[in-house]
Amino acid sequence: MRDLTRRTLLRGMIGGAAVTLALPPLERFLNTHGTAYADTGASGFPLRFGLFTWGNGVVPERWVPPLTGSGDDWELSDELAPLAPHKDQLTVISGLNVPFSGEGEPHFETACRFMVGKPLLMNGDDWTFSGPTFDQVYAKVLGEGARFASIEFGVNPKSHVGLTYTGPFSPNPAEMDPFALFERIFGGSFSLPGDGPQEVDPSLGIQRSVLDVVMEQITSVKSVVSAADKIRLDQHFEGIRSIEKQLAALQETPPNLAACKYPDTPEFAYELEEGMKPYKTMNAAFANIIAHAMVCDQTRVFTNSFTGAVQNSSLFPGFEESHHSLTHFEPDPQPLVHECTVFCIVALEQQIAALAALPEGDGSLLDHMVMMGTSDCAEGKIHSGVDFPIVLAGSADGRLKTNTHWRSTTGDLATRVPLTVGRVLGLDLPSFGEEEHEATKSIDEVLV
Repeated sequence: MRDLTRRTLLRGMIGGAAVTLALPPLERFLNTHGTAYADTGASGFPLRFGLFTWGNGVVPERWVPPLTGSGDDWELSDELAPLAPHKDQLTVISGLNVPFSGEGEPHFETACRFMVGKPLLMNGDDWTFSGPTFDQVYAKVLGEGARFASIEFGVNPKSHVGLTYTGPFSPNPAEMDPFALFERIFGGSFSLPGDGPQEVDPSLGIQRSVLDVVMEQITSVKSVVSAADKIRLDQHFEGIRSIEKQLAALQETPPNLAACKYPDTPEFAYELEEGMKPYKTMNAAFANIIAHAMVCDQTRVFTNSFTGAVQNSSLFPGFEESHHSLTHFEPDPQPLVHECTVFCIVALEQQIAALAALPEGDGSLLDHMVMMGTSDCAEGKIHSGVDFPIVLAGSADGRLKTNTHWRSTTGDLATRVPLTVGRVLGLDLPSFGEEEHEATKSIDEVLV
């Protein structure tokens, strides 16, 4: 395979269906500094953006770090504690506000004003986001050259639609099936079991592995690359194999969703049964899949809609009430709401860890992107937009100051964050948002 390029796809057949497998970035495709694609003349690896959202906000006094500064001058808060393994890659931004009077649809109104920079569009009781969300603004630029402009997914059973829109009445549905996402990106033929016990497909052993059908081509590729590239290939293919084994294990022992009992009306809570959906296991699979998709340059923008806002399916193991219900009815200081938030941040840590685990150049995939974690509101109890929760991970090739907590003391607009991130990612953005939400100035304090 002497005519190897960074766009080479390994091809094979599984069960009569064609499959393709992309290669990771190899040093033979880079310049002598190991930073740029030799055939494009780019200044470095592609910059990427990832968004992780959860529903129902935070407990503000347990979210905001007690100290500001960089390095050892600040420490993580209770609710950010699960991110401790990545503290040196974090940028926490607090003290920013989303102006909102509280009228209208509270959860999505606040989210729309932050993510679009405008209020919701209302048509009677119907509503929609009033424009493209900032992830889609980024995707229009960053997504050029990638196979998928953006990819959306999430484990919440009711999060078919997260907080990402391409425009009014155009939400981006979240893929809730790790098998389907894997198949879409890597060409496998996988499917998750539906409700209730499922029989294992007897042909699964034939259909499971994309790697097996391209193994001869893998051997050929490894025969013409350097020792360092052989290591990259082995790490890449080992990661793909790990994904396949993890997903196969889920199919062979499917969760007994038939045991999950739903109330007649979904306004309060679902009863917890032993066979409920395995949130963390599935989120880890999603995180691994999307990290490999990005390092293969299949996409440069993704949204992980971990849980929704008002859906009562936002129920975590060991809880008898939904996250949403707890935010409104649990007395202060709301310890269970705090536990729900921590549960979500543990899932965010899974996503960050997957990105940080894949080597790229002199660092990791996370070094060449910005990952944002945020919610639909600040304090879920009152649907507040005050002190909006925002945490970033990754430095976008050293452009963003990390291991930092910066806090606004003047209640600036939260839309300064998507403006800042967009500019860090190389977009030519004169402003973000309109009227009372319009931000025109980056947060220079977090820029290098």
